[in-house]
Amino acid sequence: MSWIDAPRATFDLETTGVDVTTARIVTASLLLLNPDGSVQRAGEWLADPGIEIPEGAASVHGITTEYARSHGQPAQQVIWEVAGAIGSLFLDGIPVIAFNAAYDFSVLHHEMLRYNIAHGELPAGNILDPYVIHKHVIPRKRGNRKLETLTAEHDVVLENAHTSKADALAAERLLVKLAERFPEIATDAAALHTHQVQWSLDQARDFQDWLRTKPGKENEVIDGRWPIRR
Repeated sequence: MSWIDAPRATFDLETTGVDVTTARIVTASLLLLNPDGSVQRAGEWLADPGIEIPEGAASVHGITTEYARSHGQPAQQVIWEVAGAIGSLFLDGIPVIAFNAAYDFSVLHHEMLRYNIAHGELPAGNILDPYVIHKHVIPRKRGNRKLETLTAEHDVVLENAHTSKADALAAERLLVKLAERFPEIATDAAALHTHQVQWSLDQARDFQDWLRTKPGKENEVIDGRWPIRR
């Protein structure tokens, strides 16, 4: 069965930084959707990450250190709940959509390790990444591939960008649009997950080869591991 004809979930994090090994979760959203795209259940979390939220990160998602400390749950509790919710979906055979999944799932992996939760491992499950898929079906395009850019190009509404719930929902809507345009990706979720592992490696290699033609970039290394960079 195609993933587009089945229940599916969508996931997004807002964090303290870009390095997956050190970034801390600030907000998380996990939405379970019906086959028609309507929201069946929504989980949202606000964490006190236990460290200062840099001004640059706060300016993106709007959560300051003071607000997180006053209103957020302890980070360990949030990570335990988020990991448990995703794990339950995977055990039920429900795929999880995440835009640039290698970031979100890598951050979650390192947070789980930080708090000694399940050795950093989630149950086996299928992940669908509109970022990797878009690069595969439209390998060359002008401009960037940020979520805001791609949603605009594919007529997907993205309100309140850089809030985890809005970004999660927009990622799912974008993937559906891509599947409508490129029916070959409206396939079995497990098969699509497997394809993305190789696509991500290929995309990283191609980008690395291009970078190495630039002065001073001859030894550049691009990590294409997907969906978790350990």
